[in-house]
Amino acid sequence: MILENQNEHILVLKQTVNQHKDDITLIANECITRLKTGGKIILFGNGGSAADAQHMAAELVGSFNNKQRKALAAIALTTDTSIITSISNDYTYDNVFSRQIEAIASHQDLVIGISTSGTSKNVINALKVAKSKKCFVVGLSGNKGGNMNTFCDINIIVDSTQTSRIQEVHLFIEHSICDIIDKYFLN
Repeated sequence: MILENQNEHILVLKQTVNQHKDDITLIANECITRLKTGGKIILFGNGGSAADAQHMAAELVGSFNNKQRKALAAIALTTDTSIITSISNDYTYDNVFSRQIEAIASHQDLVIGISTSGTSKNVINALKVAKSKKCFVVGLSGNKGGNMNTFCDINIIVDSTQTSRIQEVHLFIEHSICDIIDKYFLN
């Protein structure tokens, strides 16, 4: 079973990177441009994707590989339980990210929505608001990209229906983006 998982992981990772390596570089460069001009990176997702959003924000604010570079402006919308629960209670969970995007996003920002299915309603709603605010909108998704395709400037679709494989590849993509950003801001 372990070797089957490894082989499947390698196959899905290779397919995704071969298909999207230019998109990954473009996203990293767009992040650099936004950060240099006073923008921030805003990330969100549900479950494991929420953990990915928090992880990537931590790599940017803290440090990825180099502790010598300055802190970079990034925020995960999944970390403030008071905001999450108040929006969920006063509106619906479908608005938990869109309401936050409405409050804090500007046209200078790059927004990354993460959904393994590509169909998470709260992620889609946030992408719509980010698009209306003229943010650069990035999706990390799986399956066929779902409704995220409509609202993203770039949607990197991991060609798998298995959540674990999609999440593993998302983490590789997130780390690749952080690595490019890290190296730029080191100089």
